[in-house]
Amino acid sequence: MAVSEKQRKLVTAMQEGLPLTPRPYQKIGESIGMSEKDTIRLVRDCVHESLIKRFGVVVRHHELGFRENAMVVWDVPDNRVDEVGEWLGNQTGVTLCYRRPRRAPHWPYNLYCMIHGRNREAVRDRIETLRQSTKLGGVSHAVLFSKRRFKQRGARYGFDEGNRQRVNA
Repeated sequence: MAVSEKQRKLVTAMQEGLPLTPRPYQKIGESIGMSEKDTIRLVRDCVHESLIKRFGVVVRHHELGFRENAMVVWDVPDNRVDEVGEWLGNQTGVTLCYRRPRRAPHWPYNLYCMIHGRNREAVRDRIETLRQSTKLGGVSHAVLFSKRRFKQRGARYGFDEGNRQRVNA
């Protein structure tokens, strides 16, 4: 897919994230020589053309005082995993929830969720509350506390300058 110069500038400006201002598209537009209205229109066009596939949010939980986090993995019966996953993803303290295939015989878990807390005790308490619910009662699980923190960032895109094609970066 050919990428226009305006699209390339927009994607390049946006890949560092939206500015934390009341009018982020105005600020991005200023940086690439466009009005706020034209920038919003171009973003819509890029989404429609699948140049931009999704918007995501990276919450910097550590800076917000949530110093501990754990990935909890659950061995949910396959006929209940969608129901339990939807319920779990809507629970307070669960910041991420997704399904993955089991890797038998060593890894029986198929539902994963991330829980953040101000300290390890708070995370353990939240896991115990969830574990005692009727949705998760008796479901085998494991708790994996993080030991290191890695930088989180969104996707990066490169462009082949010769023909303005998008390339993986």
